[in-house]
Amino acid sequence: MGSDVVHSGGCHCRRVRWQVEAPASVVAWICNCSDCSMRGNTHFVVPADKFTLQPGADEFLTTYTFGTHTAKHKFCKVCGITSFYIPRSNPDGIAITAACVDPGTLAHVEYRKADGKNWEKWFEKSDISEFSKPAAAAE
Repeated sequence: MGSDVVHSGGCHCRRVRWQVEAPASVVAWICNCSDCSMRGNTHFVVPADKFTLQPGADEFLTTYTFGTHTAKHKFCKVCGITSFYIPRSNPDGIAITAACVDPGTLAHVEYRKADGKNWEKWFEKSDISEFSKPAAAAE
């Protein structure tokens, strides 16, 4: 996918801000699980060490989990926006909500469907788990 650039982003009220190193062209996942479909979430996955939460943002975050409690849905206590979270598919990575990236650094987004309603069957055949690994993220 090319060399990494620094993307900045965050929530609507701007109390939760972050930076992430990722290519200018990313693969974003449109998930139909109960949570993502209700929120209209489309996300791309990066290795956790490529993500930096800005100082002071912690105090405005809260976490929601359900089901297996593997995914950690982080959202702003003030505006309610989930700008990033720890996904079930990649507990070693961070899922970035594509719409929460500030304009100007994402050159291209390839959209793929994630069948969260049939997660186990879909995950078995998917390559999403590779996106939190440094080699796949750098491609």
